[in-house]
Amino acid sequence: PKTDIVFLKVHKSASSTVMNVLFRFGEMHNLTFAFPIGGGNQLSYPRHFLARFVKGFSPRSPRRFNILCHHMRFLQPEVQKVVSSSAIYFSILRNPVQLMESSFMYYKGTPAFSRAHSLEEFLSQPYHYYNPADRNSHYARNLMTFDFGFNPDGEVSAKRVQLMLKAIESSFDLLLISEYFDESMVLLKEMLCWDLDNVVSFPLNIRDSSTKSPLSNTIVEKIKDWNRLDWEIYTHFNRTFWERIDRDIGRERMQREVKALQERQAELARICLQGTGSVAPKDIKDSSLRPLQHGKAKILGYNLKQGLDKETERMCRRLVTPELQYSSALYKKQFAQKHP
Repeated sequence: PKTDIVFLKVHKSASSTVMNVLFRFGEMHNLTFAFPIGGGNQLSYPRHFLARFVKGFSPRSPRRFNILCHHMRFLQPEVQKVVSSSAIYFSILRNPVQLMESSFMYYKGTPAFSRAHSLEEFLSQPYHYYNPADRNSHYARNLMTFDFGFNPDGEVSAKRVQLMLKAIESSFDLLLISEYFDESMVLLKEMLCWDLDNVVSFPLNIRDSSTKSPLSNTIVEKIKDWNRLDWEIYTHFNRTFWERIDRDIGRERMQREVKALQERQAELARICLQGTGSVAPKDIKDSSLRPLQHGKAKILGYNLKQGLDKETERMCRRLVTPELQYSSALYKKQFAQKHP
């Protein structure tokens, strides 16, 4: 199994669920994580990543960490200072239409979105609300482009798009697609030589459907236009994603693998969860399992069954622990005071 991994955690793209997969694997195999100094979940985001943002890194004796997976704005030469040269790089993409709708709810407090009553209103005259110089403006346009380290307000010429796609291709071994999450997990499992149970997950940091609204075709086209760079990235890597499946696995075997993954997830849900799945924040009984609520989004969580034996309880708890709580528990473990 591969243990040196860089995951570029792209916002609002099922990346918290992927992070849980990495947290569990890292914890099980006693791997080290490249944590932000002082804990937290962001490596001085939205600034470009620098090695010195990582706790325990020193240029005099560069220390290599196994897993780098907290929010960062990608800058490969700096990333290479904190992970081994053989590390596997991967990320996840999401359809920019859904991504923008999600960001609008989740980052409602940012200057670009706060004054617009609806996404429609924002898109009717985006430059009335959007100023690239504003704090957190990157959440409002080409968010994936930004997270990969590029300029979200750059011109959309064929040449520039090609350079961007080439740069991403040369840095990353695999780009997952959140709309095909199960297929993505199968590809990840293959590439990392992991077992099925290593990539099983329950969806984390997901939004209650009551805060989602259907989008008209006009709005969809406006979103694609406004996020043209993201759209180019997504359509390109969505295509290469399926080419890779055809080349390395084949559709039939992929179907079998996905079925096995879904069956195992259903089995774990029966073992671990009260009821059939996620619940509203107010219905989560164990406060340590309550996810952070942000913006206008309502983020769901889980209740564990009572009376599980210790070992099962521990396994189930890991599957449903929200990102911030899990991250801080691993941080404490990694940097526990060593007493003589």
